[in-house]
Amino acid sequence: MDREEAHMSRKIVRIRASGIIAMSPAVWLLIAVCSAAVGQEDAVEQRYAELRNRMVEQELVGRGIKDPLVLEAMRKVPRHRLVPESVRRSSYEERPLPIGEGQTITRPYIVALMTELLHLKGGEKVLEVGTGSGYQAAVLGEIADKVFSIEIIKPLADRARHNLSELGYKNITVICGDGYRGIPDEAPFDAIIVTAAAPKVPVPLIEQLKVDARLVIPVGDAHQQLLVLTKTAKGIERQIVMPVRFVPMTGEVRK
Repeated sequence: MDREEAHMSRKIVRIRASGIIAMSPAVWLLIAVCSAAVGQEDAVEQRYAELRNRMVEQELVGRGIKDPLVLEAMRKVPRHRLVPESVRRSSYEERPLPIGEGQTITRPYIVALMTELLHLKGGEKVLEVGTGSGYQAAVLGEIADKVFSIEIIKPLADRARHNLSELGYKNITVICGDGYRGIPDEAPFDAIIVTAAAPKVPVPLIEQLKVDARLVIPVGDAHQQLLVLTKTAKGIERQIVMPVRFVPMTGEVRK
């Protein structure tokens, strides 16, 4: 490079540097504002992660949940992203929370227990009746290969579908409809879970189970029991787990 070229090169560098310096106050202000917002958001998410881990250790492990797949799923799913902002601060408390339309999100321990009772190993196709907030579906989606979830209340179905998509769950399909008859076109299922109390066990759901697969469902009205029904080659095995309290299942099951 000769002297003239070197001089021009230095001049260009000075001009470019001058341009950067001239606009830097506004640029740096914008960067600072964005960085502060991102930093604050990261801090909030970190705090929720800490609360989630504490919930898993105290309310799940501490109360006998042992399945490592279930515990890992419960550590991953951001429950606070699936409830209304008005109750978000209570996301990792061991209690149900209102989600609108007269419905609630099930408390974490029961979600973990019902998931554990399905005996999932990974890679299954699961049916959920009663999407609600989408939290149970998300937990299932962390373990199973495909999750089909049916919600009879359209605003809840639409909201859950949106929130689950925002969280990146591509293996969960939310359908608005009556879950009493399941999804015959997708049957048989490796497991079925019902998250609302039915007055009786829906026969179509039993029919859509694979042999050796399980249906976990709360049954009853004033007095509800959590049941596990296992479909075997010889018939249905029935296990009563514990008393529970769920919102009632509506639709055809009431006819």
